[in-house]
Amino acid sequence: MVERILVPIDDSDRSTEALEFAVERNPEATFVALHVHEPVYGEGFAWRERDEKGDDDVERLFERVEGLAEKHGIALETVTSEGKPSDEIVEYAEENPVDAIVMGSHGREGASRVLLGSVAETVTRRSPVPVTVVR
Repeated sequence: MVERILVPIDDSDRSTEALEFAVERNPEATFVALHVHEPVYGEGFAWRERDEKGDDDVERLFERVEGLAEKHGIALETVTSEGKPSDEIVEYAEENPVDAIVMGSHGREGASRVLLGSVAETVTRRSPVPVTVVR
């Protein structure tokens, strides 16, 4: 039985759909919504770090998913992390008790998705637990 499900979230519709999918399939589970802030690096330094606006965006994101959790009557924990999303998601699954990961197919679109690779694909290959990708 799946008891704890990790759902990586960002501001994309796909991540919200992934959470809704996970809730519909596993209404008795506890959910962990993980948001990863990815700094942008250039010439050896981070030039886009998390700022107050970014913190406000994350708060709004968590308010949205907490509202969804309340609507469905599920237990939801929220967690933030900073780094490369695929690494942070896999690391969280390795270091915390989760039974599965449910994630959206992508948060990026267009050329950036092709050039930077698919986070979902990397997580699927490296995850220590089963991964469901919602398209």
